[in-house]
Amino acid sequence: MNIYQTSGLFKKLLILILGITLLTACDSIQAEERNIGKEKILSGDHYGELNNQGKLRTYYFYTPKSYNPDRPMPLVLVFHGDDGSGRSISNVTHFNELAEQQGFIVVYPDGIDQKWSLRGNAQGKVDDVLFVSALIDRLQQDINIDSHKVYATGFSRGGILTQALACKLPDKIAGFASVAGSLPVRLKPNCQPKTSVSMLMINGTNDHDVLYEGDDHTQRGALVSISDMVDFWRSHDQCSSSKASPNFSEEKVKTALYTACSGNSEVWQLAVVNGGHFWPGGSSTDENLNKFNAKLGLNASETIWNFFQRHSS
Repeated sequence: MNIYQTSGLFKKLLILILGITLLTACDSIQAEERNIGKEKILSGDHYGELNNQGKLRTYYFYTPKSYNPDRPMPLVLVFHGDDGSGRSISNVTHFNELAEQQGFIVVYPDGIDQKWSLRGNAQGKVDDVLFVSALIDRLQQDINIDSHKVYATGFSRGGILTQALACKLPDKIAGFASVAGSLPVRLKPNCQPKTSVSMLMINGTNDHDVLYEGDDHTQRGALVSISDMVDFWRSHDQCSSSKASPNFSEEKVKTALYTACSGNSEVWQLAVVNGGHFWPGGSSTDENLNKFNAKLGLNASETIWNFFQRHSS
């Protein structure tokens, strides 16, 4: 073999090595790009945006220090009431502190004009159930979420949205908790989830906004009574027995825990005796409410998380 042949062979070898190196580098870059979405989320406060149904939607979320992009973490969605925001309901509920202690991600979506819409219509309103479904999909792309441990809770109108989500998204959400909310009259006949639904309901017996005895069914936006709401979920889940919780004084919080239900589902009801329209254990600027809360001894956020931990899809 002469020197020219050797040189030609060397060039071919060099080109082959360079090609393999470039191919490996490209694969490495692609792998890095695939993972960068989850890796770029650090612990602490974040704000996100999502285009859905022709609207730019916003949400606030918190990831605890224990978040690891290589390990899936539970997700809790928290929905504010009318005239609220994701940030305001986070201040009331203190779910960020709980997320830090217990190791889950908490997301607080913002309603359009600080309100929630359960179905779209000709006036250009969006369907917030569809928005929540799209948001869960988006979050699963950006953060390493345990898809079997996605949960939803909400206050007031956000609690009503939570009831609607239980009707329509039980395949994506493993547990639901509504606070000072109820099931809309018009939604009830169409609420036919194909799976069992684990539901916790917390309501004040003296709530003047979401009436414990329910609304006149002919009025716009009417809600069923709290007993009707509880019976609806008990019936859906085929719950056969109940017991009271020993954790609360019956004079302050009447409890009914329905645990013998289909598919390992549960239905819990906590009725705050003489309680109004509020988040038990939450922050408030109303000193009278703070005093009532202090005597009550019920922390809704902790109770909700304890309930969620019992369930996965």
